[in-house]
Amino acid sequence: MSPTSRTTHLNRSALLAALWLALPLAANAQSVPASSSTAPMDMSNMPGMSMPAASSSAPRPATPSKVKQSGKKSSPTQPASSSHDMGHPAMPAMPMPPKPAASSGMGDMKGMKGMNHSAMQGMPMPATPASSAAPAGDMSGMDHASMPGMSPEDMKGMDHAGMAGMGAMPGMTMGPMQGGSPPPNARSPDYSDGVGYGSMQGMDMADNTPLGMVLIDQLEAFHGRDANGQTWEAEGWYGNDTNKLWVRTEGGRSRGKLDDGDLEAFWNHSIATYWGTQLGVRQDLGEGPKRTWAAFGVQGLAPYWFELEATGYAGANGRTAARLRADYELLFTQRLILQPEAEVNLYGKDDPQRRIGSGVSDVQFGLRLRYEFHRQFAPYIGVNWVRRVGTTADYARQDHQPVLDRQLVAGVRIWF
Repeated sequence: MSPTSRTTHLNRSALLAALWLALPLAANAQSVPASSSTAPMDMSNMPGMSMPAASSSAPRPATPSKVKQSGKKSSPTQPASSSHDMGHPAMPAMPMPPKPAASSGMGDMKGMKGMNHSAMQGMPMPATPASSAAPAGDMSGMDHASMPGMSPEDMKGMDHAGMAGMGAMPGMTMGPMQGGSPPPNARSPDYSDGVGYGSMQGMDMADNTPLGMVLIDQLEAFHGRDANGQTWEAEGWYGNDTNKLWVRTEGGRSRGKLDDGDLEAFWNHSIATYWGTQLGVRQDLGEGPKRTWAAFGVQGLAPYWFELEATGYAGANGRTAARLRADYELLFTQRLILQPEAEVNLYGKDDPQRRIGSGVSDVQFGLRLRYEFHRQFAPYIGVNWVRRVGTTADYARQDHQPVLDRQLVAGVRIWF
């Protein structure tokens, strides 16, 4: 045999030997499916999973194994499937808890049977002897105080009523969520916490301090159709916010004599905010006999800032009378103010000596525009109408006085 033939024969023999050795490796590679989308997984960070040392032998299917639990029955693990074999070594004894039942809260605790609580990292479970193991679903041996991160706020929303077979929780009191009697240390309704207010010197309220005021609402001169003259209207009071002595007067004079007027004194008692009752006497002034009346009424500030007065009178010989007054202040500016005023007088019977008839005696309406140079001093101008009615108008005609009198007025308003 030539050297060339010997070399060719050796090459063929080496190629056949290499193919013979590569056949088992090719067969083994065909048994493992290739997956380009699965990256190697780092299983070392999975809690509860211990990784055995890598073996050079080929992977084999994992056989079912049983995991012993403290005080509980062992449960078989799921067999490993070859479709999940990603080139990692066999993972024996890996406990897989069953899928918990869906519920809104804790609900039925029976769904926790078979759960390996020892695999919960950071949640220590007390060891229970096998001989005294609690039945499945009973959490009487659970130490809730040792559950890190669990606070009373986390217990809200749990369906405690649905914890079937669950034993008593030591140290946990289940009471009503709302209603019932307050605890002994609850805050008092007035926030005083049982501490008395006591007396504080010099801290009396201002409504207990007596105060006084005098208001001359109208001090004016008038010019009428048949006569000129002067009129007044004033009032004053002294007392506290509950009780006051109230005095008021009004009248007029013309032709150098006092035509008509009256003086009233009342005890004013507050019955509501801005309202008070009045009880007192009235004395008539001017021409004719001086009549004395018992007076009673009410006065105050109505809604929309209307000042109202309603007073009734009772006199000797069955005489009665009434007076209604209303006025309002319309502010054009803080100093320029228009004040309309209306007054109606009524009597129960005729009084010829004072030239007064029964029924509505007279009606007055005035408009006065004032300018307050100072709050306590304000001059004004205006117009006033006086209309006598009924028998009183008849007496006016007999005395040659106008039934309807229009008067131009000018005066000053003062209070102090």
